[in-house]
Amino acid sequence: MRDLLSRLVIVIALISIIGCSAAPAAPDAASAQSAKERAVATAVDSDVHEATRGNAALALDLYRQLRREGGNLFFSPHSISLALAMTYAGARGTTATEMAETLHYTLPSERLHAAFNTLDQLLAQRGADAQGQDGEGFRLTIANAVWGQTGFPFLEPFLDTLAEHYGAGMRLVDYEADAEAARRTINAWVSDETEERITELLGPGAVDAATRLVLTNAIYFNAAWAYPFQEHATEEGTFYGLWGEARVPLMHQTTRLRYAEGADYQAVELPYDGHELAMTIVLPAEGAFEAFEESLDAERVAEIAGAMEATRVALTLPRYELETELSLADTLAALGMPSAFGADADFAGMTGTRDLFISDVLHKAFVSVDEAGTEAAAATAVVMAGGAAIDEPVAMVVDRPFLTLIHDLETGALLFVGRIVDL
Repeated sequence: MRDLLSRLVIVIALISIIGCSAAPAAPDAASAQSAKERAVATAVDSDVHEATRGNAALALDLYRQLRREGGNLFFSPHSISLALAMTYAGARGTTATEMAETLHYTLPSERLHAAFNTLDQLLAQRGADAQGQDGEGFRLTIANAVWGQTGFPFLEPFLDTLAEHYGAGMRLVDYEADAEAARRTINAWVSDETEERITELLGPGAVDAATRLVLTNAIYFNAAWAYPFQEHATEEGTFYGLWGEARVPLMHQTTRLRYAEGADYQAVELPYDGHELAMTIVLPAEGAFEAFEESLDAERVAEIAGAMEATRVALTLPRYELETELSLADTLAALGMPSAFGADADFAGMTGTRDLFISDVLHKAFVSVDEAGTEAAAATAVVMAGGAAIDEPVAMVVDRPFLTLIHDLETGALLFVGRIVDL
């Protein structure tokens, strides 16, 4: 039955694939283009905060599911949520209900898309005079693009929503005639948008002649620490992973930072240059990593953030780099939106008929943390300055499994989430 249905691919830093079994009559290619311009950011603060709250809840839901596979983990819930929000714009009936509940979309559709549009425009203003990890300027870029089958009749309201709120115009490709060429074109766009950190979002066979639509999002982040680690202070040390010890480069600094601790954790917030975004590192107590993970939800994260106070911290942090590749179809179905992935899918808001379903949601992410700062990228296809302080610093030695969150300080938008258990 699935072979008779269409397949949908959506890419952000994740990917989904949508297609159709029978080619419809080919309309004028121009009819696939929305005449709408990107809408001015108009969402009220409460709607933006509600959207970021939902994104944080989705991030922790995904984290709890994905951690079961073991090993290191790094992904962009912001990218995933955006890619799926574009898909949600075409969902109807039970499919739309399941997606809203699973993805924590609590706002009415029009306000939800407007909130994501406003958040995107706020994030685009970050780092005006800040530096990047590589000595060049700060970069936080978030881009969306939609890749549709030439001649396929997508509905104007769907295309208008993508254009107005996601800046995503329809780019026509021909999956039927040359799916491999379409795949290379999409991958090249993702690579360009992530400064070549995500080069193969769509693997061989990810799209084929049955594909009708690929919605893509790419996010790239490059920022210097507000308080860089000094390279001469870095020395080799032991990281005690879940499955063994490893000798790794450990960075050191003593700085006044926002810090919190509880019976089962320590947490520190490392601001990036410009003090508009930060990385929060959460270090569960020794021997308590897995139990801490079990207790972690959006409320616990908010509790930790609320407990932070400026404290002199002697911080030890490993220098590391890792990549993650995920297929999220089964995870999202298990979280509560199974109908989107099979014969019961209803994406009539895209084409006017129920002939499309999501075949997969693919996600790739990359992160590099060193003395200078952080570089991170992801794609989805759905296919302090302290003076002369004399107080004794609090020691925080990150030499065992820890969690990491990269977030916007003003809106609370959670851009990346990580789990480092072995190095």
